[in-house]
Amino acid sequence: MHNKTLIFVYNADTGWFNLASDIAHKIFSPATYPCSLCALTHGVFAVRPQWEAFVQKLETAPVFLHRDEFLRTHPDWAETPLPLVLHETDAGLEILLTAAALNRMQDLNALIEVLDRKR
Repeated sequence: MHNKTLIFVYNADTGWFNLASDIAHKIFSPATYPCSLCALTHGVFAVRPQWEAFVQKLETAPVFLHRDEFLRTHPDWAETPLPLVLHETDAGLEILLTAAALNRMQDLNALIEVLDRKR
C-alpha cells in the first residue's frame, strides 16, 4: 500500500452547528459519541499531538473527510457504516478499517499500530 492515499472518513458532518454539537457530546456523553475515529484522533477541542505527528510522517498526504463531504462524492457508499479508513488504489477505494474495527480500538496507540502494519 505504499504511496497510496489514506482516506479517513469521520462519522460527523461539517459546519459550525455540528462542531458545537460534537464538542458538547464529547464533554457530556463521551461513551455515546458516534465517531470513534474522532474520539481516537481528537481531544475535545483539537487534534491530538501524537496523531498530528503520525500523520506528518506518512509518505502520502492523507485525506480527511466528514460524512457529508464523503457521501457527496461517493453516494454509493451511503449504506456503509462510518467511520472508515480507506485507501485509494488504481481500482478505486478499498476499506482498510471498518467502523466495527475502529469502534473496538481502545486508544490512539492501537490505531497507529494497526495503520503502521497495514501500510
